[in-house]
Formats: sequence, structure tokens, C-alpha cells
Amino acid sequence: MTQEWICTNEEETAKAAHEIASLLTFPSIVFLNGDLGAGKTAFSRALIQRLMNDPDLIVPSPTYTLVQMYDDETIWHFDLYRMNAPEDIYDLGWEEALHAKLCLIEWPCRLGSLKPKKYTDITIDVLQDDVRRITLSS
Repeated sequence: MTQEWICTNEEETAKAAHEIASLLTFPSIVFLNGDLGAGKTAFSRALIQRLMNDPDLIVPSPTYTLVQMYDDETIWHFDLYRMNAPEDIYDLGWEEALHAKLCLIEWPCRLGSLKPKKYTDITIDVLQDDVRRITLSS
């Protein structure tokens, strides 16, 4: 199954994230792909807020911490951009995260051979300035 959304601002990106949240089945591993500045963290924030039913929930970027957890570790949000080697993921609680309700992973290419075999793929492409294409594949 493949679906696409064209978004021209952060509000439309959030709306697409809310729609995608309703399509996910759990437990779920979601790979989030896109270049730097594509909007992966904004998308992740809206998705997590929707799943937590809390539009005011503070969802910081895990760029420096590499992982953030929500709802007593039922949602794990990884940003692997700064990870040095695939095996470093084990220091972040990888084995526990794989059994969570949702494991959301930005920069999944950094996992190398540790990529799980079953996952949902979301790609955010910058088409021009503020226009993004979000593609969901499962």
C-alpha cells in the first residue's frame, strides 16, 4: 500500500501525520526518511501528539539525545543522524524499543544490517521551498 500527501505548510504536515496515525497498526516500527530540513521532526511531533491525544505535548527533537520516550516507554522516537556505528543503537535501548507500541526512527539508513525486516516506510521529499510530499509505504 502506498499513499501520498502534498503539504505546503507545517499545519498540513501535521494533518497528514494525524491521518497516518489512524492508519498505523500496533505494535509498529516506522522508518522516517528525508533530507536534512525535510520536516521529519515536525512530522514526528504531530504524529506523537496525535497518538498521545495531547496537542500541547512537548515533543523535542531527539537530535542530541538520540532517543526520546513517551507514555512509559510505549513510544520510542529515535534520531540516528549522529549515531557513529549501527551497533551503538544497543546502548539506546534498541531491544526494548522493538517491543514498544511504536518505534519511530529518523535516519534508519544508519541501522545498516540491524534494520528490522518488517516496518512502515515514510518518506518526506522537499519539492520546492515549503512544499513537501509525504509518502507512506507498507
